[in-house]
Amino acid sequence: MTIEGIQQLCAQLSSVTEELKWEHELCFCIGGKIFLMIPLERTPTPASFKVADDELEELLEREGFRPAPYLARYNWVTVEDIGLMNRAEWKERIAQSYQLVRSRLPKKIQQQLDTGS
Repeated sequence: MTIEGIQQLCAQLSSVTEELKWEHELCFCIGGKIFLMIPLERTPTPASFKVADDELEELLEREGFRPAPYLARYNWVTVEDIGLMNRAEWKERIAQSYQLVRSRLPKKIQQQLDTGS
C-alpha cells in the first residue's frame, strides 16, 4: 500500500479532511478529530490508527505492530510499514478507525456531519 492509496480510501468516506499537522504528520480527520496519522519523514512509512477494544491485543501480537506513542491508552496502534497490510485490510482498518472516532464526537457535530452542514 502507498500513501496515495490510503488517501484514496480515506477520500471515499464522508466529511473526511486531510491536514498536515506538526509540520510532517499527514492526518485524516472527521469532525476535527484525527482517525489516521502518517508521518511523512520516515522510511519505511508507518501509520497510526484507532482499533476496537476486542482487536487491540490481536493486532499487537502481529509483527510490525506496536502501541501508538502517546495514544496507546486510547486503543491506537502503529503499523511500522504501511506495506504490511494489503488494500482490503487498509480499507477495513480505516473504516473502523473512522467510525470509532466519529462515534465519540458530540451528537451535535455528528448531526451536522449527517446533514452536510
